[in-house]
Amino acid sequence: MSDRAAKDEGGSFPPNPRFAQAYIRVADQADARGATGHRRELLADLSGVVCEIGAGSGLNFAHYPRTVTRVVAVEPEPTLRVHSGGVAVAAPVPVDVVDGTADALPVADASCDAVVLSLVMCTVPDPAATLAEVRRVLRPGGQVRFYEHVRSTNRVVAVAEDVITPLWARFAAGCHLNRDPVVALRTAGFEVTHVHRFGFSGQRGLPPTAHVVGRAVLP
Repeated sequence: MSDRAAKDEGGSFPPNPRFAQAYIRVADQADARGATGHRRELLADLSGVVCEIGAGSGLNFAHYPRTVTRVVAVEPEPTLRVHSGGVAVAAPVPVDVVDGTADALPVADASCDAVVLSLVMCTVPDPAATLAEVRRVLRPGGQVRFYEHVRSTNRVVAVAEDVITPLWARFAAGCHLNRDPVVALRTAGFEVTHVHRFGFSGQRGLPPTAHVVGRAVLP
């Protein structure tokens, strides 16, 4: 789940237990339709200390490999933070769920071997500020793992996403349908080393939308 969108001063999703509970149900349904496999791909072969930004309901936690020594899972929304804290107890690796936002991570400089961005870049109010924080907390040579939905490469669909996004963002925790985190990572100076692009529908009756799972490194 996203960061300052959960705060009063920067987004459309102040703490809202009803919305958070709905998000938990929707995320569970998406995993049952195939997102679990995307999460496994996202986290495969990670090791060392990891910062996960926007931990949401904690669905990634079960898939961290045992080579990870610690996960600092940042989640600003109170209901989701409590829920993911309970999930963390059963994780195969140590997970600390903490309050914080993507543009002010409660993590020391150069302290992480990897940063995980999982369905969060669509909602951060300032992607550039988020990626500046990612650079700050990564060690030299550290990597970014990302799993995100992205702007369609189909021109007609992309224009529709542009038109719909302002209204959609007001009712979907600040979610932007038309962002491209791969471009944002490259613009921020990361070397994108792998991108797996695919269509996916997390809910029955909805058309597939473009998603990516990928990796980037900090040169």
